[in-house]
Amino acid sequence: MKNNGAADVDDPKAPLLPLQDPSESGSRGFGSIIRSILTLNNFFILLGPLLCAVVCLCVRLNGGGTTSRNMLGVLAWIFTWWMTEAVPMPITSMAPLFLFPLFGISSADDVAHSYMDDVISLVLGSFILALAVEHYNIHRRLALNITVLFCGEPLNPPLLLLGICGTTAFVSMWMHNVAAAMMMMPVATGILQRLPTGEAQSELVSKFCKAVVLGVIYAAAVGGMSTLTGTGVNLILVGMWKSYFPEADPISFSTWSFFALPLALLIFVALWAILCLLYCRKGTSLALSAYLDRAHLKSELLLLGPMAFAEKMVLVLFSLLVVLWMTRNITDDIPGWGSLFGDRVGDGTASVMVATLLFIIPNKKQAGEKLMDWNKCKKLPWSIVLLLGAGFAIAEGVRTSGLADVLSEMLGFLESAPYWAIAPAVGIVSGVITEFTSNNATTTLVVPLLIQIAKSMHLHPLLLMVPGAIGAQFAFLLPTGTPSNIVGFSTGHIQISDMVVAGTPLKVAGILALSIMMPTLGAYVFGTDEPMLNFSWSKM
Repeated sequence: MKNNGAADVDDPKAPLLPLQDPSESGSRGFGSIIRSILTLNNFFILLGPLLCAVVCLCVRLNGGGTTSRNMLGVLAWIFTWWMTEAVPMPITSMAPLFLFPLFGISSADDVAHSYMDDVISLVLGSFILALAVEHYNIHRRLALNITVLFCGEPLNPPLLLLGICGTTAFVSMWMHNVAAAMMMMPVATGILQRLPTGEAQSELVSKFCKAVVLGVIYAAAVGGMSTLTGTGVNLILVGMWKSYFPEADPISFSTWSFFALPLALLIFVALWAILCLLYCRKGTSLALSAYLDRAHLKSELLLLGPMAFAEKMVLVLFSLLVVLWMTRNITDDIPGWGSLFGDRVGDGTASVMVATLLFIIPNKKQAGEKLMDWNKCKKLPWSIVLLLGAGFAIAEGVRTSGLADVLSEMLGFLESAPYWAIAPAVGIVSGVITEFTSNNATTTLVVPLLIQIAKSMHLHPLLLMVPGAIGAQFAFLLPTGTPSNIVGFSTGHIQISDMVVAGTPLKVAGILALSIMMPTLGAYVFGTDEPMLNFSWSKM
């Protein structure tokens, strides 16, 4: 055996690991250990629990107890690891499973329940259907059609981006924004699959990929604002209005759209402009033209030939799922199919049910072969499911710990705000809270307080309720802000920093548009200039 520790692999007496000279180990081993410890990644790993300790020991919340303070510290820990990615994001997403019980926020069983609910069932079923769409190259067919229609001659990247975002926003008007994002993301990635990846991908191509993914998730949120059925937040607002003010005129589908559609259009234009300014740089058209030539795309579309039975069946099941989502619960006056089951079903029920049919219906390619089998589902993004579960766990922890009440009490300053500043102030507060809790949770939390503030200020309640609800949909900065963001994050094309860069100006633009539209068009549509004598504060 040699002194340097290199052994003959054929010698049965040779050690399994190479030997090292003790003097050499002492001279180089200590220095390498120090260098391996003093890294930026390890600093960020320690920064999370350090910030948590500082918050738990030094921060005092007005009206909050120990549990709410601990919850704030845990938030600092988790979001530090998420923002820096010092620990892999799926592992960080499981941190509430041990941090919440250790800090007395909730029991292990309670926090574990957050990792599997109806929305996560919706995500799982939708991802399985998306895998079927991908397996049969349906997304490629749709992507080719959209690209041919909007790419322009010569290639116009802003026009192509407008087509993708506009299609997503339109779909999101008629179905839940999460479902719209799940439906359109495979189409968007089908376009991006034509572009080079890895080291062969230029910076211009990489930026356009980011613009497409960000455009889909943000357009889904913007489109969902424009109709009552586009997102659960709008339905929560309408339900609270009817509950608190039963004698007032209800907010109908058309009434809401008359106000929200122009607002959503303004925000959509801002979204498109922001993405073009940030990601469609000079030279992008030239960089993309080699891969997205219209004549070549048309020839590829013809080569796909007519749709096979399996493709048609997957599209039929996808269409069935969309119809089930849209008609489960239509309005209070027009009950959907969910009422047949005592409203015990959810969107996840329909999603998993339709996904199950994929494993039952034959594909007519080979005898006994179904549209899908479990081997095709091995690509399910379980890391995204964990991330989504972490978001729900945090939302529940913020509520049960009392931190939500502390955040709500901070809205008391609105009572002294001037009339013109009410909409932007409410929009900013809701927009901040919604980054840390779900959109629905933010609306449920903030709107009742806004009603109380409207009463004390002798203002029309909708003057505060509408900005509060719409502001809760401005979750543009973090993946956990809404499941739609997680859908985009799962593609691997964007990072949290990309969402912050594009989402910050979009959030500002949304609040500005809301500040202009609410006192003007909103006053006309909702009649917020009516005297308060017409209202009965039945639940105040």
